[in-house]
Amino acid sequence: MSQLVENKNSRSQSSTSPIIFPNAPSQSLHSNPETPESPFVAVARMMTPLASPVKKAISGMQTCLAEVGHITKLDPQDSWLPITESRNGNACYAAFHTLSSGIGFQSLVLPLAFTALGWVWGIVSLCLCFIWQLYTLWLLIQLHESVPGTRYSRYLGLSMAAFGEKLGKFLALFPTLYLAGGTCVSLIMIGGDTLKIFFHTVCGTTCNANSLSTFEWYLIFVCIAVILAQLPNLNSIAGVSLIGAITAVTYCTLTWTMSISKTKPLGVSYEPMEMQSEMSKICSVLNALGIIAFAFRGHNLVLEIQGTMPSNLKSPSQVPMWKGVKFSYLIIACCLFPMAIGGYWAYGNLIPANGGMLSALDKYHRNDISRAILGLTSLFVVINSLTSFQIYAMPVFDNLEFRYTSNKNGPCPWWLRTGLRIFFGCLAFFISVALPFLKDLAGLLGGIALPLTLAYPCLMWIRIKKPQKYTGMWCLNWSLGSLGMLLSVLLVFGAIWTIATQGIEVHFFKPQ
Repeated sequence: MSQLVENKNSRSQSSTSPIIFPNAPSQSLHSNPETPESPFVAVARMMTPLASPVKKAISGMQTCLAEVGHITKLDPQDSWLPITESRNGNACYAAFHTLSSGIGFQSLVLPLAFTALGWVWGIVSLCLCFIWQLYTLWLLIQLHESVPGTRYSRYLGLSMAAFGEKLGKFLALFPTLYLAGGTCVSLIMIGGDTLKIFFHTVCGTTCNANSLSTFEWYLIFVCIAVILAQLPNLNSIAGVSLIGAITAVTYCTLTWTMSISKTKPLGVSYEPMEMQSEMSKICSVLNALGIIAFAFRGHNLVLEIQGTMPSNLKSPSQVPMWKGVKFSYLIIACCLFPMAIGGYWAYGNLIPANGGMLSALDKYHRNDISRAILGLTSLFVVINSLTSFQIYAMPVFDNLEFRYTSNKNGPCPWWLRTGLRIFFGCLAFFISVALPFLKDLAGLLGGIALPLTLAYPCLMWIRIKKPQKYTGMWCLNWSLGSLGMLLSVLLVFGAIWTIATQGIEVHFFKPQ
């Protein structure tokens, strides 16, 4: 996979689009202090009524000349790749994609973090992580057009522009591909398991509930996901993302409202779980922080989503992108916070480690809730998993097609594009069947992906924007970037220690 993005830096740094930046005219027209002032400027300063039409005409001419002087040609290769093939996005599309990628199965396990952190530290950690990741999201949106004439439409490209080709690739390549591919594998597991739960809930005792194995449910899910994956580019799946966003908000709301509206199970406790040693307790806390960090994944898709938007001097892409992100994260907060707090209130330390809230509903309230409601909730989880698969797989499709377009200097034919997407679906399916215990590694996934969300954007801002030393932005970003990297190391260590000491059920090629 690393070979597929070997030349990505040259593309991301030289890839340009017809966008105009507000600071561009001043940089080009006044870069030489000895250049004499244009006579048009003196004429434009005239304030008499007679000169007003002339002033307006000259002002318009200056703006036009400035724009023409800063228009750069779009890299043809960008128009052949799925992420930047279409640049007709808007704030609504951005909100749909952000919601679809920001809410998902990871929200169902958020109450598990509270079992280790308790009420106070659980809520504090959730609030701090939400504010922190929203700030770094704003940084990425601003950095998308940080260099005049260039748009960084891929996270890896921005990383290499900030840290250099080798270091940037080393820091961002594995986490971005791991997060994209690993999330798709996890979605196959969650979607297949939930599809099985949906079948059992609908059928009940009227049909043979064991007619299909877990392996076959995974296969059904992958087949549907691969069919949807034939949509050509990121803009074309905006409708799919809208459906995913609606189903995600719906099942999150249904899950926590049904949980708090029913009688608590016997033996509910809110005391932090007792550990055999202090090291085990520390690692349990770190694993809980990793679960919270994983809940706010999606930063590796922000630049890609913004890359689907048109941009010019009057309407830079960062404006509609930030509008869409603000709206979507308001809804995300309204889903994740009640899910974490309400789920922990309803089940406390009894929440199942495997499946989270969905398993808790099935275990404790199967006879208290209408079968239709339970089935509908499961169906919404399946639909959301299918739609999230599309947006997380798009960077992988982009990387696969980049190699071909680089060698052939032309777009992928339809049959090759179809074959590449089927190949990725088969590969993700194979990993999900071969390593079915990966869904139990949410804390480890969160630790590995944390730098993409909380650390790298701060450090990239310093490298690209170069704020003056010891100013507020310089201190803030250095502090958050350093803390994010340290926290990532601790989370990975804690997750590995927890796995080594407590263990997980490892079974190869035996999805259950």
